[in-house]
Amino acid sequence: MNRFFSKLPFIDQTLKGIGQIMLQENRWTGLLFIIGLFIGSWQYAAAAILAAAAGTAAAKLLKYNQQEIDAGLYGFSPALVGVVLVFLFDDILIIWFLVIAGGILAATIQHFFITKKIPAYTFPFILVAWAFIFLIRQYTEIPPSELLQIKFEPTQLDVFLAPTNGFGEVIFQASVLSGVIFFIAVFINSPVAALYGLAASLLGAVLSVVNGQPLEQINLGLFGFNAVLTAIVFAGTKKIDGLWVLSGVIITIVIHNLLIDHHILDVVGGVLTFPFVAGTWITLLIQKILVKKV
Repeated sequence: MNRFFSKLPFIDQTLKGIGQIMLQENRWTGLLFIIGLFIGSWQYAAAAILAAAAGTAAAKLLKYNQQEIDAGLYGFSPALVGVVLVFLFDDILIIWFLVIAGGILAATIQHFFITKKIPAYTFPFILVAWAFIFLIRQYTEIPPSELLQIKFEPTQLDVFLAPTNGFGEVIFQASVLSGVIFFIAVFINSPVAALYGLAASLLGAVLSVVNGQPLEQINLGLFGFNAVLTAIVFAGTKKIDGLWVLSGVIITIVIHNLLIDHHILDVVGGVLTFPFVAGTWITLLIQKILVKKV
C-alpha cells in the first residue's frame, strides 16, 4: 500500500490531514474517520474530504513546507470547518462554496501559527468557523441543517456511550457507531492516546453531571470531546504523562463548563474545540513555568 500512496501523494496527504483532527499522522486513521462520518451522513464525509483537499491543495500551491504538507498539517482544521458548516446549515450551493473557501482560509491561518512556532492545534478552525457562523446567521437566511434534528432522552448517565460518543463529537457525530469507529481509528495508531482519551471523555461526563449539565447532552458526548483532544495531546507512557493528562483534562472540562453555563460563545456558534485549545495552552504554560523552576 505504501507504493500505491507514493504514486498518489495528494490522497495520502489529504487522508493524513483528516487523521490529524485527533493528532494522528496516519492515513488509515483518516480513512476510518471518513467512514465514521459517512455513517452519520454522506454530507459530513464529503465536506471533510473537500475541505481537507482544498486546504492541502492551497498549501501546495503556496509552496508551504513539504514535510508539513506530507504530515497532513494543512488538512485537519479545514476538514473541521467543512463538517461544521454542513452540520449547522442546509447544504445549499453557497455552503459548499464556503466549505472550500473556509478550508483554504483555515490552512493559511494554520501556516501563520506554524511559522511563528505557536502550537495552534484546531484554533484556525475555531476562528474561521466562528466568523462564518456569525456572518451566516446575522446576514443570510440560510436555514439550519436537517442533520441537527436529533432526539435522545436519557434518564441516567451511560458510562459506555458517553465516553465513546465523546470521540464522535470531536467531528460533530452523535452516532454511537461513529464514536466507536473514531476510537478504533485513534487506537490503531496510538493505543495510549486512545485509552487516555476514553478515560478523559468519561471524566468530562462525570464532572459535568456533578455540575448539573443536561444529561441528554452529556450522553451525546458534548462534554467529553474537548477532554478527548487534550488527553491525546499529553498522552504518553511515562507516569508524569498521566499527571499532565489529568491536569490538562480538568482545566479543559472546567473551561468547557464555564463557557456553556454563561453562554459566552453562543452568538458565534458555541464553544467548538476552544476549551481544548485553551486548556492545552494553559497546561503547556504551566509545564514551561515548572520546567524553568526545576
